[in-house]
Amino acid sequence: MLNFLPAPFKGVLVLLLIVLNTVIFLPFLLLFAIVKLLLPVTMIRKGCTIVINGIAWYWIGFNNTLVRIFHKVEWDVRGAQALSKEHWYFVTCNHQSWADITAMQFVLNSKIPLLKFFLKKELIWVPLLGIAWWALDFPFMHRHTKAQLAKRPELKGKDIEATKAACEKFRYTPVTIFNFMEGTRFTPEKHQRQNSPYKNLLKPKAGGTAFVFGAMGEMIHTMLDVTIVYPGGTPGIWDYMCGRVTKIIVDIRTREVPAQFLGMDYEGDREKRVEFQRWISGMWAEKDALIDQLKKQP
Repeated sequence: MLNFLPAPFKGVLVLLLIVLNTVIFLPFLLLFAIVKLLLPVTMIRKGCTIVINGIAWYWIGFNNTLVRIFHKVEWDVRGAQALSKEHWYFVTCNHQSWADITAMQFVLNSKIPLLKFFLKKELIWVPLLGIAWWALDFPFMHRHTKAQLAKRPELKGKDIEATKAACEKFRYTPVTIFNFMEGTRFTPEKHQRQNSPYKNLLKPKAGGTAFVFGAMGEMIHTMLDVTIVYPGGTPGIWDYMCGRVTKIIVDIRTREVPAQFLGMDYEGDREKRVEFQRWISGMWAEKDALIDQLKKQP
């Protein structure tokens, strides 16, 4: 609609509107977060959670509307037809740019439950954001290092138990857990430094994904394997806001996670760990070939 405006002007305008959107919605989110924190009554907390998720949904929806108004993007989305907001998902995606997150939100926001990330438990103390993440039911990980386990063997398995307890609330409420399996954005320098066996991807970090299935295997057994390709070249987030991205391909493949990986002890069961890494490596090789194929598409 307004894509004819100069790119830098669009970028500034979109950024200001996103900031304004955040300033308007954040106080309401924090208000219900504080109510949820101070009144530990199940019905009140459930009601607050519904409102808070709705606020986040509208915040993302407004940002998506800005894309429709200011940008002219050709979206080539594949595999989203059978998705449902009533299902539990684990989502992973190749990571090239911070624009990946906004693209994922644009494609998935109204089709599956709100995207949530596993966070380190220390992040709950981040001012304002910590309580917002807690209110949005972002799972906080309790992880012990190998050094800690060596000193205190009795801690083995406690991290999974603590995370399982924290995720109990998801048993009756559909949730989407999101994780970039590469752990960081792809760059040629990182690719070379890793000596990655994949042409278009960094090596996947299987441990974080295994932790999710170990802690939430009874609830989450469906993975959405998402591949994003920018035919015009990988954009930065500023390029995305300025409307310089003209086409985005999003390929979504639904995979059922093999039963032996659900609820597994990744650190303690070497055989399962090797088998899981092999499964992830095969999926990554398939994704690498798919990216090549999509890049060559007319």
